[in-house]
Amino acid sequence: MSFKTITPAPARLNRCELAVPGSSVKLFEKAAKSAADVIFLDLEDAVAPDDKPQARKNIVQALHDIDWGAKTMSVRINGLDTHYMYRDVVEVIEDAGDKLDLVMVPKVGTAADIYAVDMLLTQIETAKGFKKRIGIEAIIETALGMQNIHEIAAASPRMESLHFGVADYAASTRARTTSIGGPNPLYGVLTDKDGDKPRDYFWGDMWHYAISRMVVAARANGLRPIDGPFGDFSDNEGYTAQANRAAILGCEGKWAIHPAQIPLANTVYTPPESEVTKARRILEAMKEAQAKGQGAVALDGKLIDIASIRQAEGIVKQAELIARG
Repeated sequence: MSFKTITPAPARLNRCELAVPGSSVKLFEKAAKSAADVIFLDLEDAVAPDDKPQARKNIVQALHDIDWGAKTMSVRINGLDTHYMYRDVVEVIEDAGDKLDLVMVPKVGTAADIYAVDMLLTQIETAKGFKKRIGIEAIIETALGMQNIHEIAAASPRMESLHFGVADYAASTRARTTSIGGPNPLYGVLTDKDGDKPRDYFWGDMWHYAISRMVVAARANGLRPIDGPFGDFSDNEGYTAQANRAAILGCEGKWAIHPAQIPLANTVYTPPESEVTKARRILEAMKEAQAKGQGAVALDGKLIDIASIRQAEGIVKQAELIARG
């Protein structure tokens, strides 16, 4: 291992992150009663320009008046390139910052963007005497952000998670897409010719590189990598497939833009009981092996070693977080 110590972000369940427009007051109570781990009340894309001032007031009131239970609460502010952003931070954080856990920053392009938000948060927290430090979640959704993702991930001790904003990322890179977060049938490979036999065509995952790079940047800095939206909320199979791909690459959660997607995300990002049981057996077997001075041991016909311990500990820790609710 490197001599550099990675400080992990605060441990939070982040299997499903539900987006709720700040202008849709009628959705707040439903969101509070949902099974989402994290809720971000949105002031950006889901709110029309003329509605943004009222949306801020709606969010402040909701944070004070609604029982959100044990949910992690976040607010997505507008981009730093807009004149809405500073009012979002000042009004919401000054009036309800003690009720918030996170601030979501969209279209982060450089580490300086995080620094700017951090500065505002620090000044408000100090002036208001808040005891809890608000964390930051950053959405990577531009070519500039992906270019600078490693510096962004390390930009502030407030940083907790990186999110992949697929729609704006596609627009920024001018990618050809057929849906928000879905595959494209033209992104694939054709098998070689073999006489007159029909050639097979296999679809590929056009978002593999972007999500993989985000996962590396997040994990290298102790952050949670979270996959973003899937636009077709009537396609449960498509959502689950994308969630599974992201989970296998290392993400620990995904957005829900509709309540129907919440149980899908929770299922994908909850370790199956069989995996948890196996992980506990690995930890027990390695404990016994280390007591005998052994660095590795066989379990069910497979070699397990120190790396196996780290993998198993991650699964068990996730299961314990879920059990605590």
